[in-house]
Formats: sequence, C-alpha cells, structure tokens
Amino acid sequence: MVTAAEMLAVAAFLEGRHAQAFPSFGSERTGAPVVSFCRIDDKEIRLREPILEPDALIVQDPTLFKVIDVFQGLKPSGYLLVNSNRSLAELHLETIARQLPAGHALTVPASELALRHVGRPLPNAALLGAFAGLTRIVGLQAVNAAIGDAFAKNIAAANIAAATAAHDAVAAAAAAA
Repeated sequence: MVTAAEMLAVAAFLEGRHAQAFPSFGSERTGAPVVSFCRIDDKEIRLREPILEPDALIVQDPTLFKVIDVFQGLKPSGYLLVNSNRSLAELHLETIARQLPAGHALTVPASELALRHVGRPLPNAALLGAFAGLTRIVGLQAVNAAIGDAFAKNIAAANIAAATAAHDAVAAAAAAA
C-alpha cells in the first residue's frame, strides 16, 4: 500500500494538484499492519503529520477489521473501498456502510482482478483504479499514467488493465447504489 499511496499522489500531481504520500509502519515486525497516507489538495500542503480524519479509506486486507479500528476518524461523508470478493454484508460492514452516503462504501475483488490481469494477486493498481471510479478524486487516466511511470512497460500494461477493470466495475456499482 506504500507504493499505491505514492502512485495516487503522482496521479493527483499529474492532474495539476498538490499531493504527498507517506507510510506509517507502527511495529517493526514482519507482517504487522502498514498504514499509508495520501493527501491531495488544490493548494500547497504544509501539514506533515498522520491523517486522523480521512476522507477515504482503502482497505487492502479485510482481516484488519479484526485487529485494528480501521474506521476511526472516517468522515461521515467519506468513502470506503475494501478489497474483497465478498459483499459488505458478508464482511459485517453494513452498519458502517449505512453511516456513509449511498454509494460511498463498496467492495472490489482487486486481488482477483490482479491475478487475472497481472498473473499475481497484487491488488494495488486495481485498488487505485477502483478508488478513481468510486471517488472521482483522481481520474482513471491519471491513475494509469502514474502506474505507467512506476513500472516497466509490460508490467505497467498488465496493471493498467487491472486498474481499468476495477474502475469500470466500481463506477458501475457506485452509479447503481
């Protein structure tokens, strides 16, 4: 997710906005949860601290719901995107989803899309495409350009395909909600 936050910041920058991305590793042990932050704004960003009230959450691993309070500080108008082939109800997230505006909380099978397009279950690019489709904070074209900048040409093409598939799936689901 550290790389995903960096690519999201690049996508915002490519659209002429200001952005910063930074990780928070917490415990220094292997397998510990990693949190990455990305700030995007139309004006210069001077703040250099963790985000306590996020506008959006992207959850790569839904098992984190059992370990930490992922939703702490999420704004009432916020967005929630969860990497899962299960529904929000199956993940027991209906209460959280009802607290957000309609269409602001969705799941996307990003790992499955990555496996199909990239050949490995690495969901970062698919999650960024889905994020663009859900929030419209950045556009798919900028996300795909950021992916193209981050990876070699053949790897980028596969990740762009995964991002585009996730974007289209989430945009359709958000429109239907």
